[in-house]
Amino acid sequence: MHGEQFAHLMFRNTAREDLYMSLAALPMIIQGGMGVAISDWRLAKTVARLGQLGVVSGTGIDTVLLRRLQDGDPGGHMRRAIANFPLREVAEGVLKRYFLPEGRKPGQLYKLLPLFRNGVSHARQQILMLAAFVEVWLAKEGHSGMVGINLLTKIQLPNLALLYGAMLAGVDVVLMGAGIPRDIPAALDAMAEHRPAAIAFDVEGAAPGANEQVIFTPMDHWDRSPPELRRPLFFPIISSNSLATMMARKASGRVDGFVIEGPTAGGHNAPPRGEMQLNERGEPIYGPRDEVDLAKIAQLGLPFWLAGGAGSPEGLRRALDAGANGIQVGTLFAYCDESGLADEYKGPVLAAAARGEVVVRTDPRASPTGYPFKVVEWAGYPAADEKRERICDLGYLRTAFRDANGKLGYRCASEPVDAYVAKGGAIEDTVGRKCLCNALMANVGLGQVRGNGTEPPLLTSGDDLMHIGTFLEGRTRYSAADVIDYLLAGALAREAGAGVAGER
Repeated sequence: MHGEQFAHLMFRNTAREDLYMSLAALPMIIQGGMGVAISDWRLAKTVARLGQLGVVSGTGIDTVLLRRLQDGDPGGHMRRAIANFPLREVAEGVLKRYFLPEGRKPGQLYKLLPLFRNGVSHARQQILMLAAFVEVWLAKEGHSGMVGINLLTKIQLPNLALLYGAMLAGVDVVLMGAGIPRDIPAALDAMAEHRPAAIAFDVEGAAPGANEQVIFTPMDHWDRSPPELRRPLFFPIISSNSLATMMARKASGRVDGFVIEGPTAGGHNAPPRGEMQLNERGEPIYGPRDEVDLAKIAQLGLPFWLAGGAGSPEGLRRALDAGANGIQVGTLFAYCDESGLADEYKGPVLAAAARGEVVVRTDPRASPTGYPFKVVEWAGYPAADEKRERICDLGYLRTAFRDANGKLGYRCASEPVDAYVAKGGAIEDTVGRKCLCNALMANVGLGQVRGNGTEPPLLTSGDDLMHIGTFLEGRTRYSAADVIDYLLAGALAREAGAGVAGER
């Protein structure tokens, strides 16, 4: 039994129908937008077909697309989607430059894109648009289910072009966390009408009152009338009541719902409120100040879903009882057959988790962003004894800064230490940092060739991974449909309980 039986009632916002899409039936389960291409088009398509919200990850998707093409595009899926991109000259140019029919030769490096700088070139914007279009188009192909895209607010420079490309493919929902996406609603409104859009650009050392922005102008890319677009729903991912209230009342435009994420979720976590304190394992300690008052969230009158430790029938039941529309689930989907995680890691991690030999550690230092980041460790962990090369050749997590002369520069705490310090960074900021951009590419089999082989992976999962044996029940693999059936048992039990109570 799947999610079609649990859809919520449709309601419409009839004002300005030319701009706002009607709010469709909202699912109980949102599949998490995980990592770099863990939540790929195959997983999102499967979940959406089963009546829930399938989500593709937009993080680094431009590099993902080009590496898939350089690996020969097995199955021809990238080329099938590219053939539907409305800017034909862009599609043809990318194929000519990056597609290798026989794939790369052994030891051949992937071609790299230029690192982002503010004032992103039109050509770079078009690759971003194409990449987001391809992933969303493939996820939506052949069904009428809902598909969303997940982006990190922190990675500001590519986001507007990615969102526009996703909208060209008809994306239904935009989800954004890892920051405060206050400017995104107005940007979605503007791009739905092909008007220029702008978001704030965070620059360390900027002059007081400086209005730094990232600007994207859709009509720069058209020499003819562009296609009609609809504005997707927008769900910010938040971790506090104050942020939810601010987004609901003071965001730049319409917010359609929230994902409330707790500190047990995978990937980046919000830091604890107040002074950082660590436990005996060196992990941040979260306390009562980090808990969200769901009753106050409900008073905002918007749909919401709970994430982080909610991926179970009991978790879904508790969420519904608290007034939520449902839950967002990452970890269970991350290890299912359809996820983008490389098979060479899925099997060993699940086997280790079933034996109780997996540790999920909240590392306060791994990410160059400064946010705590969940790291999976297990017996045979391939990166455990490898010295990871400090490098910044993808640059998604770089921080912009202005030097003493006001010149704009970029640095990353995971780049070579000497380079970071030379750019004015503090040497202590580099301690324990890892290149997440390259490591997350390796997680999905797209790691760059290095002098000592291939970039090692760095897996991330929610704390639920340590208890996944209960779900596995002896299985060594499972499907996304298995996850949905398992989770919806919580809704069935709740409805059955309500029915019994009503008969009394």
